[in-house]
Amino acid sequence: MQQKIKLNQFLPVMLGFFVMGFIDLVGIASNYIKQDFQLSDTVGNLILMMVYIWFVLFSIPTGILMSKIGRRKTVFASIVITAIALFIPIVSYNFVSILLALAMLGIGNAMLQVSLNPLVGDIVPGSKLASSLTFGQFVKAISSFLGPVLSGAAALYLGNWRYLFPLFGGISVLAAVWINVVNINETENEGKKRSFKDCFQLLNDRTILGYFIGIMLVVGIDVGLNVSIPKYLMAKANLPLAEAGLGISLYFVAKAVGAFFGAILLSRIPANKFYTVTVVLALISLAFTLLVSSLTGTYIGIFLLGITIANIFSIIFSKALQHKPDYWNEISGLMMMGIIGGAIVPLAIGIISDNLGQTTGMLVLGICMVYLLINSISSKKTVTG
Repeated sequence: MQQKIKLNQFLPVMLGFFVMGFIDLVGIASNYIKQDFQLSDTVGNLILMMVYIWFVLFSIPTGILMSKIGRRKTVFASIVITAIALFIPIVSYNFVSILLALAMLGIGNAMLQVSLNPLVGDIVPGSKLASSLTFGQFVKAISSFLGPVLSGAAALYLGNWRYLFPLFGGISVLAAVWINVVNINETENEGKKRSFKDCFQLLNDRTILGYFIGIMLVVGIDVGLNVSIPKYLMAKANLPLAEAGLGISLYFVAKAVGAFFGAILLSRIPANKFYTVTVVLALISLAFTLLVSSLTGTYIGIFLLGITIANIFSIIFSKALQHKPDYWNEISGLMMMGIIGGAIVPLAIGIISDNLGQTTGMLVLGICMVYLLINSISSKKTVTG
């Protein structure tokens, strides 16, 4: 593991986090796809399965693949797949082609998240892992913020929201070339090469299982907000989609702000304490967002949600890696399987919203946050007890 951070290694890895943020295109894209093909909330959110189901199918195999070809090469392959996915909607835009593009985006992102996060551990000291991963989430949040802004601008000024795809595809190509030429000394897992069975047996560890469920729910919250914010604003304030979609950008700006300051604070404050405090604040922010009557107050609530959610994923992921340091590749694959929560939670929100309304559907997010609060307290006991 590196004792000093080298800029020539750090920058291409951070660009990888920028590409990682392209997965959040699915939030605003699902709203446009729903509009273009006249889909219900349930079916529109079910489309997310085409993105996130691949985290179940590819995460563990990617962890095993990393042990064979290395993390950097796996990152390269994942970015290439992402680039191909982003060019598909420009070549052909119909229901089948968009599902194919979303599927490839999901496969590429699954591989990228499994391989890029532990690759950070090869370029930073262990004491800086949580803050470095959080800084990566800051970079990812910038990318996520740009998606709704560029799609809205493309729709309003160019007549087609899909014009942002070639731009993001070009950035992916640049990232693939850069990561392919950089030299990184990768740390190897100790012991034998491990199998699928070895990976899944890690769930027998109650701490790892708790972190796995935590990853599922925090990703579910993030994607659930990503998908639900425009619909919530449209229902609450009768805004058009292009304008309501900017609510997502506000959320991701807040995530970027939260991740930036989180990267600083996590180098000074114990991760366990930070975890608990931010989840409590997230619950308060959600309650405020749903109860406030004014549009301005709703925007404030969305901003507060972005700030409080920003660091939870990085904290859980880094704690899982540090719990069993000899299983980095396998734990990374296992944790990334939890990203299927990005399909399950929004689907639950969609089903409830179709039947009981958008506000009631968003209460699912509160249930997820309550579990994270319990997990933050129990993981603190694991460390201190």
